[in-house]
Amino acid sequence: MTAENNTKNIDKTGRLYGIGVGPGDPKLMTIKAYEAIKACDVIAIPAVSKAECYAYQIVEKIYPDIAQKCIMCTPFPMIKDKKKLDAAHEKIYSDIVAELQCGRTVGMLTIGDPSVYSTYMYIHKRITEAGFDAEMISGVPSFCAAAARLGIPLGEMRQEIHIIPASYDVEKTIEYGGTCVYMKSGKKLGELIKVLEKATALGRKMDVYGVTNCGMEDERIYRGVDELNSAEGYLTIVIVKHYGNG
Repeated sequence: MTAENNTKNIDKTGRLYGIGVGPGDPKLMTIKAYEAIKACDVIAIPAVSKAECYAYQIVEKIYPDIAQKCIMCTPFPMIKDKKKLDAAHEKIYSDIVAELQCGRTVGMLTIGDPSVYSTYMYIHKRITEAGFDAEMISGVPSFCAAAARLGIPLGEMRQEIHIIPASYDVEKTIEYGGTCVYMKSGKKLGELIKVLEKATALGRKMDVYGVTNCGMEDERIYRGVDELNSAEGYLTIVIVKHYGNG
């Protein structure tokens, strides 16, 4: 019997919150997120431990009492094996449902905003389909914070803005107009740099920027493809502003 079937005749007074805690700077966490975390009975973190969770580390700096909360570790494995991935999602879902069935409020932390390539959405969809209440609390997206840190606009007038996940075929994006934002590009950074270098050699006019660990103590900023060559880290955002061919 699935977890969905088990919930049919159970009091569904529990509530799930998907809480965006911003990109890294604790001061960018919203008041609404702060208040929701304080009010939740259980805090779910997308990692195997507090020490390995970026989102938890952000909150702890602004709200140290989170350490006294009941913490549920819900690691989302970054794997392509569908059976293993489904099994991991099922366990996370079942663990959260067990808390909601007892009438508890659960806050699942996510870095940035829960609506932007967040693993939280897998759980949100299933929880609402099962009849429980779930609410998303917006956080400052990392690419907005990165643009502010760089002092550049993401879009002006009629410029397009393209938000591109790291798993995408980056070579297909080189002909896009306006601004391209490459999210969590750490693993494909080498490939992206080669594509940008090739496009530049062919006369494509562009400005290239990068930020690693935006708002964190070890934040690093890069301007131009040459500087980007020294970038490393999973939380690296690359912003490319295209101006066409020379």
